[in-house]
Amino acid sequence: MNKYEIIIFWSDEDKSYIADVPELPGCMADGKTYQEAISNAEIIINEWIETAKELDREIPLAKGRLIFA
Repeated sequence: MNKYEIIIFWSDEDKSYIADVPELPGCMADGKTYQEAISNAEIIINEWIETAKELDREIPLAKGRLIFA
């Protein structure tokens, strides 16, 4: 189960919802619907973590809700 925060926003340029996972650098997904973006983000989070393990890189602990000013 994913515990990383996912930020969803609409991109007029891409005509898609963008799902950003700020705690995992470069981890983003998109989808034509909000639900598709979330589903794709879950897949990408798992792939990001698998790749980090293969490369013996640090995997940040999920902090939950992030606070932005």
